[in-house]
Amino acid sequence: MKAYLFSLAFLFLSLVQGLNTRGQGTTVKVFHVYSPESPFRPSKPVSWEDSVLQMLAEDQARLQFLSSLVGRKSWVPIASGRQIVQSPTYIVKANVGTPAQTFLMALDTSNDAAWIPCNGCVGCSSTVFNSVTSTTFKTVGCDAPQCKQVPNPTCGGSTCTWNTTYGGSTILSNLTRDTIALSTDIVPGYTFGCIQKTTGSSVPPQGLLGLGRGPLSFLSQTQDLYKSTFSYCLPSFRTLNFSGTLRLGPAGQPLRIKTTPLLKNPRRSSLYYVNLIGIRVGRKIVDIPASALAFNPTTGAGTIFDSGTVFTRLVAPVYTAVRDEFRKRVGNAIVTSLGGFDTCYTGPIVAPTMTFMFSGMNVTLPPDNLLIRSTAGSTSCLAMAAAPDNVNSVLNVIANMQQQNHRILFDVPNSRIGVAREPCS
Repeated sequence: MKAYLFSLAFLFLSLVQGLNTRGQGTTVKVFHVYSPESPFRPSKPVSWEDSVLQMLAEDQARLQFLSSLVGRKSWVPIASGRQIVQSPTYIVKANVGTPAQTFLMALDTSNDAAWIPCNGCVGCSSTVFNSVTSTTFKTVGCDAPQCKQVPNPTCGGSTCTWNTTYGGSTILSNLTRDTIALSTDIVPGYTFGCIQKTTGSSVPPQGLLGLGRGPLSFLSQTQDLYKSTFSYCLPSFRTLNFSGTLRLGPAGQPLRIKTTPLLKNPRRSSLYYVNLIGIRVGRKIVDIPASALAFNPTTGAGTIFDSGTVFTRLVAPVYTAVRDEFRKRVGNAIVTSLGGFDTCYTGPIVAPTMTFMFSGMNVTLPPDNLLIRSTAGSTSCLAMAAAPDNVNSVLNVIANMQQQNHRILFDVPNSRIGVAREPCS
């Protein structure tokens, strides 16, 4: 139970507030997991050190997954979230079926297929979808095109069945359809996996919803409604009483926002690749080998925006150069370490700003997006680290701590990502 609570330590609970005009835009409120509205609040306080170490361990597992994913030799168009050990960082309230049954589904911008634990599931949590009582529930046949879009499909009967893994868990699902709604907008015939059996403890207890770019993602299946456009503002997890927002659809998105083009990797088309061309610490552009930032669809190298990773990870030569310049700018303060963080300070410091330089867009991060501080404020660490040390360590990941208090726009029709400062804590 302790490990489970740690894994949920920085989830955010999303509750829905729909706008009146169908399809023109929907705003979803985002609440901290420790807020009074959250059912996931730990029953006992979690220490700052334990929380940081747990997040680091979970991030390491996610980065290893992302690195192995981009290194695959063939295109896998679905379920990019498999083999992630952690619980994703955000959850949304989703109403499924007719009459509606409510689930707190994990949300992931690097994942496509949705799956929900269903009645009769072996190994699932106590919260399951009762398909028998839903008048709009249907199974998907083996001859349906969606059956070819899931990994490892099998057809022992008339229903398409598929297997996947998620961290230390294995998942067996039937491919099904039913209504789903994150707001007052009801999406009919949404295709998702109805989990029949699972092993291990890595599966999010009430299911997962993907916001990737694959054919079975929420973005693709609601294209007519939300025009493959969404944005979010993630509040700082240091503040307990706040809410951020997830906006679905083009309405209400910022009109003045700097953007950078989305890049396409046919071997991993779901991920949100961008062109990172440099990093500035303070006023100095760090000397980084161009090859360490270059986008390469063959190897999967490059830079992505990801909502499920907490702390930004940079490939080794990039991180080393950025870290060394950061330490130089801080001055002669004594450097310590904490778990995977190798640049920590036990006294007060003046941290420089850091600017991520993308094609057509610079994003300058203030210290609050760069440092994770203890509750007492006596210890602070540079909140980024090197990518996992394995053969596929070619991916730079811009993670959610560095995205907090910014509006991040995902505009797929215009093939761009936008970033604008927006306090939402």
